[in-house]
Amino acid sequence: MPEQGKVIGFDGRALAAYATNPHASRGRLHAEAVSTTRSPYQRDRDRVIHSTAFRRLKHKTQVFVYHEGDHHRTRLTHTLEVAQIARSICRTLALDEDLAEALALAHDLGHTPFGHAGEDALDAAMKPFGGFDHNAQTLRILTKLEHRYADFDGLNLTWETLEGAVKHNGPLLKPGVTAADLPAAIVEFSGEWDLELDTWAGPEAQVAAISDDIAYNNHDIDDGLRAGLFHVEDLLPLPLVGDIIRGVRQRYPGLEQGRLIHETVRRLINVMVEDVVAETRRRLQAAAPASVAAVRRLGGPVVAFSATLARDNDALKDFLFQRMYRHWRVNRMTSRARRVVADLFSLLFREPECLPDEWGGRARTQDERGRARVVADYIAGMTDNYALDEHRRLFDLYA
Repeated sequence: MPEQGKVIGFDGRALAAYATNPHASRGRLHAEAVSTTRSPYQRDRDRVIHSTAFRRLKHKTQVFVYHEGDHHRTRLTHTLEVAQIARSICRTLALDEDLAEALALAHDLGHTPFGHAGEDALDAAMKPFGGFDHNAQTLRILTKLEHRYADFDGLNLTWETLEGAVKHNGPLLKPGVTAADLPAAIVEFSGEWDLELDTWAGPEAQVAAISDDIAYNNHDIDDGLRAGLFHVEDLLPLPLVGDIIRGVRQRYPGLEQGRLIHETVRRLINVMVEDVVAETRRRLQAAAPASVAAVRRLGGPVVAFSATLARDNDALKDFLFQRMYRHWRVNRMTSRARRVVADLFSLLFREPECLPDEWGGRARTQDERGRARVVADYIAGMTDNYALDEHRRLFDLYA
């Protein structure tokens, strides 16, 4: 593994040579004075936390619509879980925790209300106008749609945070994919400030991405069991998860259901985190990247599950897809969600005068494509409950 201590973090802690150096950030699109109390990535994290889009995550769906129960995850609680996992992995691997946390906190800002059902409906409505992609929407929020600062639109985050937000799942330009295949918002911004769309993101962005995977699967087990969509016995045939459940039962005979679920999920997260750390160290040892730039130039991710755990994780994903995401109760929620989003888009696109003043003024000055994007921005920013209320106000004649 490359020698550690070649990079010194803002707090004086030694970082690995392949970590992102907070003292060597490529800066911000709009120049600002450097903070004497916070690193560039700490400032990015704080700007995300104080954004309007971040507060809205409180009432945006993961799987369950907000009124289905008080204890199911929302986009906000999921985001906080991702950030916690990402910081733990980065601390162990001597990476910049603050950059990973900023990316974890920002990664879901572009999601619509009602989770993937809402995004699918909005993408279908936007097909004639360039489509809708939540990753591109996150970039729009970070660079255009947040209106907080006097000198610029967006949050004016560092290059490294914007790059990681766009590329955390890997290069966007790759064999068989051209700029014409990518969301316009990403291509346009990268034309203004090159995000190097043909390379991997830095290691902190890769950590944030795999932390999202870990948090997502584990909290869906928790939520699915507590909602009664499937039962503990249904998980026993699965690799890894089944072994963990049996181990908990053996150590704690007769353990009540709630504690059994929590203990299982806690242990599963720990196994996944330890596997990521071990596999990442193995890949770093083999590749020996001497800098973050070298990590970007590698032909694949440096942060990953081992082959065995990746297979186990795929089996868990398949189970959740069949038993949770396609459960009839969830199907009813997603069906309603798609109709709500489709109805809102259709009406507001045809009648932009029904939009609130700030949005309507923008929509009425645009051509059809521009008007559609304004309507999509408005709907994508809604929380679940606001979307339902807005639908009721516009379609219920007695509201």
